[in-house]
Amino acid sequence: MKSLSNQVVSMKPSGIRRFFDLAQKMENVVSLGVGEPDFITPWNVREASYVALEQGYTAYSANAGLIELREEIATYMKERFSVKYDPASELIVTTGASQALDIAFRALLNPGDEVIVVEPAFVSYGPLIEMAGGKVVPVACRPEKGFRLDRDDVERVITERTKAILLCFPSNPTGATMNADELAQIAELATKYDLWVVSDEIYAELCYDEPFTSFATLHDMRDRTIVINGFSKAFAMTGWRLGFTCAPEVVTREMLKVHQYGMMCAPTLVQFGGLEALRSRHQHVPNMVKSYRQRRNYFIQALNEAGLPTHVPGGAFYAFPSIRHTGLTSEEFAERLLLEERVAVVPGNAFGESGEGFVRASYATSLEQLQEAIRRIHRFMQQFEVTAVKDSHS
Repeated sequence: MKSLSNQVVSMKPSGIRRFFDLAQKMENVVSLGVGEPDFITPWNVREASYVALEQGYTAYSANAGLIELREEIATYMKERFSVKYDPASELIVTTGASQALDIAFRALLNPGDEVIVVEPAFVSYGPLIEMAGGKVVPVACRPEKGFRLDRDDVERVITERTKAILLCFPSNPTGATMNADELAQIAELATKYDLWVVSDEIYAELCYDEPFTSFATLHDMRDRTIVINGFSKAFAMTGWRLGFTCAPEVVTREMLKVHQYGMMCAPTLVQFGGLEALRSRHQHVPNMVKSYRQRRNYFIQALNEAGLPTHVPGGAFYAFPSIRHTGLTSEEFAERLLLEERVAVVPGNAFGESGEGFVRASYATSLEQLQEAIRRIHRFMQQFEVTAVKDSHS
């Protein structure tokens, strides 16, 4: 038989899924691995899809999605983030934010184009860029700066082949955020070097200390920014696989071509659920955010007291504690914690080389589960000569 795709064969499987699959085969595991809300999708959202099914809405929607949903997304973007998009020509409803990223890169990149990726970074970014023919150029966010992006670090790696910068704030895996002034420095580089910006804003609703700034709202950025967002995190709809893109027509038109041939449209019944989720967002999202903030405050303090230095994440629902002082690699630490204490976390190197020396632990689980995880982590850390960290901002 002829060989398979060299690119795909050489691609590493997701480091997140590896530990999740290991944990699935074990009993009595407290899983802090997969970034998924523990909330059930609100009843009124589920009901909206049930009603649509009963009424026979089982055909394809428009390729770009139900116009009613696109109009509601445009309203949401205007009211929530103060940026206007034309629902007819600048919005695409996608099968999750991951597919939105895929069509963005396929529309943007020619073979050899470079994309600056802020690390530590979500595991799918690199493979999606490479499958679109691009080259990943990582820029590390340093822990001593709270994992916020430094303008000079970005400018140092820009070349003639640089096509775009990929941002994700609040960050997966670090939970770091950036305010409007800090993002404006990156915007200046995008203008100076004529770059596109792909802004993954899936955690936009999950900010705890500072208001969220959509990159497209910055000076002159709307027409060079592709906003990626979706319903998975803030609306507790991970399994629904519903996302969207907001971008100027010149690139939306090209992304829609890729979407047409690769996906046709997002599932119609799911879109009706998304429509209801947006319409009722003020009813559900604030309560979820309040709960995540409470869990964050407990979990970060508890990790520091257990001897794992952890910066305070400003958003998302991840802690990114340092394990360097244990003498173990990220994978060794995660594997031993799972085998010895039945607590599942993700090794930091799954998110790029700059993630080595850290692990990602999701606090999107019940407070009782977090408390049990901390008890086990305390027990696990007793074998290392470490002490509690007094400054939780370290």
